[in-house]
Amino acid sequence: MGPESRTAPGGGTASGGETAPRGATAADHEAAPGHGAAPAPGSDTPGDVNAAWWKSAVVYQVYPRSFADSDGDGIGDLDGITGRLDHIADLGADVIWLSPVYPSPQADNGYDISDYQDIDPVFGDLAAFDRLLAAVHGRGMKLIMDLVVNHTSDAHRWFQESRDPAGPKRDWYWWRPPREGREPNNWGSFFSGPAWTYDERSGEYYLHLFAPGQPDLNWENPEVRQAVYAMMRWWLERGVDGFRMDVVNLLSKDPALPDGALTGDGPYGDGSPHYVCGPRIHDYLQEMHREVLGLYPGRLLSVGEMPGVTVEQARLFTDPRRAELDMVFQFEHVGLDHGRGKFDPRPLRLTDLKASLGRWQEGLADVGWNSLYWNNHDQPRVVSRFGDDGPRHRTRSATMLATVLHLHRGTPYVYQGEELGMANAPFRTIEDFRDIESLHHYAEALRAGARPEDVLPGLRAMGRDNARTPMQWDASPHAGFTTGTPWLPVNPDHVVVNAEAARADPDSVHHHYRRLIALRHTEPAVVHGEFQMLLPQDERVYAFTRRHGPTTLLVLGNFTGETVSVDLSGAGTGGADGLAGWEGAELLLANGPSLPAEPGRLVLAPWEARVHRRVG
Repeated sequence: MGPESRTAPGGGTASGGETAPRGATAADHEAAPGHGAAPAPGSDTPGDVNAAWWKSAVVYQVYPRSFADSDGDGIGDLDGITGRLDHIADLGADVIWLSPVYPSPQADNGYDISDYQDIDPVFGDLAAFDRLLAAVHGRGMKLIMDLVVNHTSDAHRWFQESRDPAGPKRDWYWWRPPREGREPNNWGSFFSGPAWTYDERSGEYYLHLFAPGQPDLNWENPEVRQAVYAMMRWWLERGVDGFRMDVVNLLSKDPALPDGALTGDGPYGDGSPHYVCGPRIHDYLQEMHREVLGLYPGRLLSVGEMPGVTVEQARLFTDPRRAELDMVFQFEHVGLDHGRGKFDPRPLRLTDLKASLGRWQEGLADVGWNSLYWNNHDQPRVVSRFGDDGPRHRTRSATMLATVLHLHRGTPYVYQGEELGMANAPFRTIEDFRDIESLHHYAEALRAGARPEDVLPGLRAMGRDNARTPMQWDASPHAGFTTGTPWLPVNPDHVVVNAEAARADPDSVHHHYRRLIALRHTEPAVVHGEFQMLLPQDERVYAFTRRHGPTTLLVLGNFTGETVSVDLSGAGTGGADGLAGWEGAELLLANGPSLPAEPGRLVLAPWEARVHRRVG
């Protein structure tokens, strides 16, 4: 869901599992279920990298509504995904992360779940899910589910039963009486407006940090936790290989529900100090590990999406000795181009990006693990955001961004279409948007007196619909996504940017991603190498090294549309060795032809990326 990509309300920051993933060793397969015991997930005993198979893996996120439609209704579905699995397998991905496919009123495109143990008919049924899972495992990949347990849909049976003030499930959600005729506290919702909605039937308010149709579960109640754990075990016994957990660090709220501080930016207080990494969050995640995740040693991947998490907190969440999660999603780097809020974008300063990603690389170097991403279902397309999506530089900037990201220490995530260089869509009016966040922001801004022409540019640049336009398979009408009318129009650039064309072009973004993923699977320094940032104050070139044993990799990325010359003398490069001694080093990977070197300097073409290697 990703509130961490926005300003928090009030102004704060907000079985089939036995096949080893491709790129794993034979020993990894031996540690799979049915092949003997394995260390607990996340453990990283020196010399025993098999326990953490996901360190050498690449995860591919599928947003089912927009991936592939098999029945012509204009909405992607499970059989559509199954029919396109060879595209993901050919890319080299090891894991598929499936965004929610559970029954849902679709107020937030499936992140409002009304039944945790079924499939929404728009996507298929459990038989279709089982076919997909078998096909994923048959190709040597794993599948993880999106788990949304901070809140449910208001259509969920649990919530409907909780509306009875005398009922046994009343305490499954956060119900409170009015305070002086108003909401119980001053918290705001991430989707605009108050975080409380009054229920006429029960005469009280219920808490929803997101939309009114997404009431928050009360994790203080042990019955809630046990119901969630039973559901998770049900999916794992069905054969799924883990979970990506939506806004999981919001589960624990201060039971007193105190007011948030007013910042002057709006009518709502910043409640985030009372629910971001709340007082019992570590208790809950350790209990979840004991009750669920730890029962499947060596098999699972557990990822926690965490708004506002700090490096220090992430070390605790991902320390294998604490038995909580394998890795977290942090959103610091995708907030660097926010002005007064998400929809007030400003140009990215490369030095800010280096400082942020470098801090996370250093902070999780000895404990924990990084998740690496530019795109997901909550973010605009990175080639439009941090690159150049024009026809001249799109391929080169998309592949430069990919190279820099994938060579960091951590597990890379590829969002559908990223491997094609898909770009933001040309939304014209508010009628072109579908996402609840954008629509609510637009309505609230106009109520506050803003003009449409002042609001729309921010929505076009940062709106989540940019990530949700249909996957571009070919140049045919609707890009081969559907034979019907797509739920969200296809980007018109699909006639040029599509999977069919990319496969035919050896220099495409797609084939560069294949080379990057293959490099992760074959060069140990990519997975295990120590990270050292170089040129930390350079506003044009992103440079760093990865060192593992006798092997060192040098990664260079030109973040501009201009030719840049890099001094190889080592002066001011941020390390004892710096860039000295890299003249003539092996060129391991590049995203296009390079310009001739100058004496003592490397010359980088616009948006060029290079990976050099030296041994010894």
